Amino acid sequence: MTGRGRRICPSAALADGGKGERFAIAPGGEAQDAFAVRWCGTARAYVNRCPHMGTELDWQPGEFFEESGLYLVCATHGALFDPATGLCVAGPCRGASLERVSIREEGGEVLMANEKPGEGP
Repeated sequence: MTGRGRRICPSAALADGGKGERFAIAPGGEAQDAFAVRWCGTARAYVNRCPHMGTELDWQPGEFFEESGLYLVCATHGALFDPATGLCVAGPCRGASLERVSIREEGGEVLMANEKPGEGP
């Protein structure tokens, strides 16, 4: 961790609608998996847990978008999430949301601003 925040990955590692980057967070000392993706030019991050059953979203490590690249998808039951907000727009948890993780980009890097989910921009 630097004074600027903990490094997740280089900014160039996240392509719009492409493969995401998995990373761990530890809010309150309890380790959780999270992921960062890029959507419409902005890096966004969420806890890697579907609100329906608590399973991880990615169907292969780092693969969070469905085949069209328009939505994040839960590999377990096919729930679709708006990548800009984390809101479930279709599937068994419709209306629920992924937990946001606060990140920012600075100096060509994606950085985690804090260790608490739900406090994103």
